[in-house]
Amino acid sequence: MNFTRWSARLPGTRRAAARDDRSSVPAARAEYARPEPGAGSADGDTLKASPGASADTSQETTGRPADQLSGPALLEDLSAREILGRLPALVALVHGPDHRIAYVNDAYAAAFGPRPTGATAAEAMPELDELSLLPLMDQVLRSGTPRTVKSRKVRSGNSYTVTCTPVATPAGLPASGRTKNKNGRNQGSDGRGVLLYAADVTDHAEAAERLRTSERRHRETAVTLQRSLLPQELEQPDDLRIAATYQPGGTDAAVGGDWYDVITLGAGRTALVIGDVMGRGVRAAAVMGQLRTAVRAYARLDLPPHEVLQLLDGLAAEIDASQIATCAYAVHDPNEGRLVYASAGHLPILVRDQDGTVHRAEDPTGPPLGTGGWIHTSGTIALPPGSTAVLYTDGLVERRSEDIDEGVAALERALSGANGAPQVVCDRLIRSLGVTAEHDDDVAVLVVQHPARTGTNAELFHNASLDLLGGIEAAPRARAFATGVLTSWRFPVELCDLGVLAASELVANSLQHGIPPMRLGLRRTDRRLIIEVTDGDDHLPRRRRAEPADESGRGISIVATIASSWGSRRTPGGGKAVWCEFALPR
Repeated sequence: MNFTRWSARLPGTRRAAARDDRSSVPAARAEYARPEPGAGSADGDTLKASPGASADTSQETTGRPADQLSGPALLEDLSAREILGRLPALVALVHGPDHRIAYVNDAYAAAFGPRPTGATAAEAMPELDELSLLPLMDQVLRSGTPRTVKSRKVRSGNSYTVTCTPVATPAGLPASGRTKNKNGRNQGSDGRGVLLYAADVTDHAEAAERLRTSERRHRETAVTLQRSLLPQELEQPDDLRIAATYQPGGTDAAVGGDWYDVITLGAGRTALVIGDVMGRGVRAAAVMGQLRTAVRAYARLDLPPHEVLQLLDGLAAEIDASQIATCAYAVHDPNEGRLVYASAGHLPILVRDQDGTVHRAEDPTGPPLGTGGWIHTSGTIALPPGSTAVLYTDGLVERRSEDIDEGVAALERALSGANGAPQVVCDRLIRSLGVTAEHDDDVAVLVVQHPARTGTNAELFHNASLDLLGGIEAAPRARAFATGVLTSWRFPVELCDLGVLAASELVANSLQHGIPPMRLGLRRTDRRLIIEVTDGDDHLPRRRRAEPADESGRGISIVATIASSWGSRRTPGGGKAVWCEFALPR
């Protein structure tokens, strides 16, 4: 075996002495011979000096302590056994296809106990089985290529990094490493062996494990926070069927700030939100939670989508100037059959028609939230009965090896063939885009279906409206219209009376405070009755406490008392809509 590479690190050797005192001792070159049997030792494991070595350094020093050597010792003066014995690392030499033990050094014996020479490693070295080294040693013998395994643990708890190196054993094999057959001849070696060199890396392994545990706990905290800030149960509007999926990135990826939300606005209208905070970990999740809360608060104002994003833009900069976020906010009105949306740097909404055609919501798209200085605008995309809309974050379509437009195109192809319930569509899109538990980014998907109703199911959904021209005859006409419609819808008498009263009060409020054009709308779903009055004035009513002597101011209070909920909003063309809802008996 050639120990030249090690000699510079061994104390008392000529290369070490030359390294320590290069300024006063000329650099010396030496050729180190391979150990030869019988050369200077009864065991035949000393190293033979090169021809150019001095006479005093060729004397045998096998078995003498390093501090008793006179003058700098040469590597040729040390036996292979002495060199290996001084190493702090664990060293073992096995030979033959059975891996019979030829030698273990003192460090190895101290770690695992003495090992009988000549026994097979499978029988006498159970630690190699614990380290899963026996198959590796077979590979090393067959291939002649060194192999290294890192940080493997034994039952005692210690961890080792082990290198298995193929060696030629007959010339350097100590006599004690050879066994005799019944004829007294050496056996057990076919000329090949494996040198095992093991370094104890327990401290490093424990430190790495502590770091992994800390990172795992940090990730679990972020995932728990992220999931707690997402909707625990999605609201299900009367006219839509909705499902969502959130999948955090793999164990090697920190949790991001993806979120989604569904907000019922009243009068059958629904807000749909998808967003992504740039960044990772608890900080991104915390910013996400604040933005999601703000979105719900702004949504209650029933503002147009671009105004909601405008408010969020300023808030995002106040929360954390170093964090930016993308967001898409859309509103569905069942009376219009479309989505009105605005986007702050987010990926386009996709809509699949009943025949499988996929449409992509294009402009308007503004910069991400938190950048400031941009006036957002709203756009529209049709969502007719039988269609499906998909809102998603970039983790679903973004890949490092391809452009993000290719990912969106792949999503369009997957969506064109995706049928079934919203949750089924969610799962299918996740699978089609290759998202697994080891995905390197968070993924949030929101699937919204506008079902096409037929038969008895369609009988539960009706719309009726009446244009009011104003004047003294408008209120009686509105009451008569409401009475006829509610009766035809076969509501209970008590509900009909309450509905007529609410319609009358809303119309009276519009006649007194609004301007034409005015319109009374009635809508029923399978769960509620909705009454809405629109006019051309954009001044929103508010509920106030009327004094006993006041002759007005009680209409909205009456509506708020008898109805399940009420509200108002400004309409896009100028004007307002005031509405109320009654829950239908089950």
